[in-house]
Amino acid sequence: MTSLKKNISTLLVVACIILQTVQTASAQLKVINAKLPSLQQAFVDLRFGMFIHFNIPTYMNQDWADPEASPSLFNPAKLDCNQWAQAAKSANMSYGCLTTKHHSGFSIWDTKTTPYNVMNSPLKRDVVKEFTEAFRKAGLKVMLYYSILDTHHQLRPNSITPTHIKMVKDQVTELLTRYGKIEALIIDGWDAPWSRISYDDIPFEEVYLLIKKLQPDCLVMDLNGAKYPAEGMFYTDIKTYEMGAGQKVQEDKNRMPALACLPVNSSWFWKDDFPTTPVKEPSKLVNDLIIPLNNANCNFILNVAPNKDGLIDANALASLKEVGQLWSNKGAVATLPTLDAPIISHNLATRKPSNSSWSDDMNIMDFANDDRYTTSWVSNPTVKNPWYEIDLKNITSFNSISITESHSNISQYRIEYFSNGSWTTVVNGNITKNVKVHRFPPVKGSKIRIHILNARQQVSIAEVGIYNEKI
Repeated sequence: MTSLKKNISTLLVVACIILQTVQTASAQLKVINAKLPSLQQAFVDLRFGMFIHFNIPTYMNQDWADPEASPSLFNPAKLDCNQWAQAAKSANMSYGCLTTKHHSGFSIWDTKTTPYNVMNSPLKRDVVKEFTEAFRKAGLKVMLYYSILDTHHQLRPNSITPTHIKMVKDQVTELLTRYGKIEALIIDGWDAPWSRISYDDIPFEEVYLLIKKLQPDCLVMDLNGAKYPAEGMFYTDIKTYEMGAGQKVQEDKNRMPALACLPVNSSWFWKDDFPTTPVKEPSKLVNDLIIPLNNANCNFILNVAPNKDGLIDANALASLKEVGQLWSNKGAVATLPTLDAPIISHNLATRKPSNSSWSDDMNIMDFANDDRYTTSWVSNPTVKNPWYEIDLKNITSFNSISITESHSNISQYRIEYFSNGSWTTVVNGNITKNVKVHRFPPVKGSKIRIHILNARQQVSIAEVGIYNEKI
């Protein structure tokens, strides 16, 4: 009996710890979501900043460096972050963002997580420290870039271990506890089509909540604009667009706080021909990019790559100075509309068994929960009131559902969940936007079904999400 009592006591303690952890995360997320609109507005109001791609690729004439490249290559003999800051000031930029670690895994700060870092290079100086100090001294705000993909440490598809997850969390902790206030952490190589590292491989929600715990006002920006629809906020606080990769802000209809990026040169990291090759014209930067993007709730970040000496080339300096003569920050942009809080949780619906009313041709039910927004379940045009269903297999707790249409056709719908042998309505919806997000008190069920009650045209659903958010 004594042993049984001890076991019961231990289980109760564990249950209390789990409950307390969930309650703490829930309270934290409520605070995060309450503050987020003002932080998003402040970010958009910054309007224009400097991206600084500077790392091992600077010395290899390629944007993707050899992951086994020796730290001895990194030797910027004239490194001067104050020069960078003054160049940004000359263009009337509001902030700078430095690549602390790119895809090949070399860290340019004094990290304790790996020997593959700047302190084992000829420079032996903490570049992140010098950057943050120089930009703040110039009155500029500070952001940092961090790559999840890390080919040196084998943090890549099909190879991720708990040690990798710990490294990411430890490196993020270093960056957000050593260098003062960080306005935003711009993350790359996470759930991108080319990196193939999912938000489950490296758990997004855990890392997101860690960032917000360390710095509650730090925006999290994942460069995932290639995958997710423009109308919804999925796994990021700010919508992101890499314009050189063909990602374009819809200037006439964008409602989301956004970031668009482009290099002033032909690529992100410095190349041998940069000093003698014309950079982008200042007038076009101002009139074709900064002004129209700002008018569309979008902050523009222009990449300016330092050379092997650690200095910005003369042609780029001249271009930035001319930009500053043509443009200045006039202050706050238009007030952002009220938006849904970002979705940050694991999608319980992904690749679960699905069913539906009759589909149109090959566009069957499986396309609406395949984690791809370029495919869709399309209802057969002869079906008057289509329905779509996902089987979670087991009784599961959830409190949020998203429906993303390929085109905004659905105007009225009902969402039900199946439990104890019967269906219960959880949402009577009439959101007409492409992305429909519903949050509600937690329920438990083994299936969800969407009944389409009214649609202007043929129904086409790109993705359905089911989430158990910590709210």
